[in-house]
Amino acid sequence: MEVPSDDAVLIEKGKKAGDPHVITVNCPDKTGLACDIFHVILDYGLYITKGDVSTDGKWCYIVLWVVPHSQCIIRWTHLKNRLLSVCPSCSVSFYWNQQQSKSCPVYLLKFFSLDRKGLLHDVNQVLCELELTIQRVKVTTTPDGKVLDLFFVTDKLELLHTKQRQDETCEQLHAVLGESCISCELRLAGPEYECLQGMSSLSPVIADELFHCEISDKEIHSQALSPDMMKLKRTDVMIDNSLSPAHSLLQVHCVDHKGLLYDVMRTLKDCNIQIAYGRFSLVTNGHRDLDLFIQQKDGKKIVDPEKQSALCFRLKVEMLHPLRVIIANRGPDTELLVSNPVELSGKGRPRVFYDITHALKALGICIFSAEIGRYSTSDREWEIYRFLLEENCKFQLSNMMARNQIVDTVRRTLMGW
Repeated sequence: MEVPSDDAVLIEKGKKAGDPHVITVNCPDKTGLACDIFHVILDYGLYITKGDVSTDGKWCYIVLWVVPHSQCIIRWTHLKNRLLSVCPSCSVSFYWNQQQSKSCPVYLLKFFSLDRKGLLHDVNQVLCELELTIQRVKVTTTPDGKVLDLFFVTDKLELLHTKQRQDETCEQLHAVLGESCISCELRLAGPEYECLQGMSSLSPVIADELFHCEISDKEIHSQALSPDMMKLKRTDVMIDNSLSPAHSLLQVHCVDHKGLLYDVMRTLKDCNIQIAYGRFSLVTNGHRDLDLFIQQKDGKKIVDPEKQSALCFRLKVEMLHPLRVIIANRGPDTELLVSNPVELSGKGRPRVFYDITHALKALGICIFSAEIGRYSTSDREWEIYRFLLEENCKFQLSNMMARNQIVDTVRRTLMGW
């Protein structure tokens, strides 16, 4: 049985500090390959400065220039292995077996500790550094100032079944939590994971705000438009069929944000659009230009005006609104909600929970409880992050200006601004 060659993915590190690193992927093609690659790169905290994608329908060649979003530790060998895992093999039988293999097992990380500001983000950072992916979470603060956290995680390295990997996880958590850690337990998840697959109910008003297609220019209580968001509304998307006999040219001019290329690629993947050639230019004055020669799944150009309009509208919505952030009342409490669309393949957006907790820690806001779940609307599935916030002296959560500041800070962190 043939396996993917290590040469399918090459990583050339920058020669000096600040220089971009070059990632080259050279492997058989599949629909959505660029999306899967960009998902991995975003998951590792990397930002694509520019890139080229080309394919003849059977073989794909991708070159990306990347830099870290922040001072995060990049395990380049692990990144290469992750990228290799999404590349189809030269062997059809091996690729089929890959697709049919069982999904990665889910483990329950349960710890009990004294509460403090930034605790949830500090734990989240440890899990990111350990390359553990959070699938679901349930965080509860007790009346006596303690916190019970249930993290349902999968292991990108697929080693969590070993005692060494489990011990490493608990030891690093103990190192961060220090004496405040009362207990820490890690085991294979049971029926309790299925119980958290859904989402506690959303009111019709909240659901409408989270899932509607457009943001009104009117400043509503929880989604007041900052100047940055107004810039996003000036996205230009057009399709030109005059330059190629076999492909439609998709041109995008928009404000850059974290995960922009992933947002474009996941949209095209979900719409069964294939890319023959693509170029992602360097950012100029905060804007990015994308030029993509595309085809439908049947290998034909997109000539139907209705299909063209539908694709352009879908792309505009995904770039305007890749993440929805609102604040609402939940009984007597104040709740922060963030949603993002889930790929048709079932994959959610990487590092959302990390960015939210990072923003709240920077604001000095304590989290009373948190949960991650899935919510289905008539046309798609969403990943929802819900946080009950604690009142503190800096932010009076009943104050509209304070609420807008929280929403704006969280959104800017998620968008990488």
